[in-house]
Amino acid sequence: MTRIVIRGDDVAGFFSRAKDAARRADRKEAFEDKVTLSFEDPQRMFTVLSEGRRRLMLEVMHESRTINELSHRLRRNRSAVTKDVGLLEKMGLLVSQRQSNPGHGIQKVVRSVAPRIEMVAMLG
Repeated sequence: MTRIVIRGDDVAGFFSRAKDAARRADRKEAFEDKVTLSFEDPQRMFTVLSEGRRRLMLEVMHESRTINELSHRLRRNRSAVTKDVGLLEKMGLLVSQRQSNPGHGIQKVVRSVAPRIEMVAMLG
């Protein structure tokens, strides 16, 4: 996947984009390699994608990192980083996998699902 778009939008906007996509599919047109996540309330979007979570996503956009690396780089508690990674995974923005860490057991490695994430919020 090349791009994720996160947007604040109402239900009508969501269904309008879905109808356009269905029409393109009926015409057998190619789709962009992107995923769109919609929030009906822009405030909710910015609450879920807080500054700390956006910084976390930026850290793994171009290079995978372990939870420990993220904790140190972001100067945040390891359990808070783990919790945020879990939420961002549920949203489909990050993925993680467990890897062997020789001499230290298992570690979780986190990466972004796309090298580019756009956040769009329109008021009014």
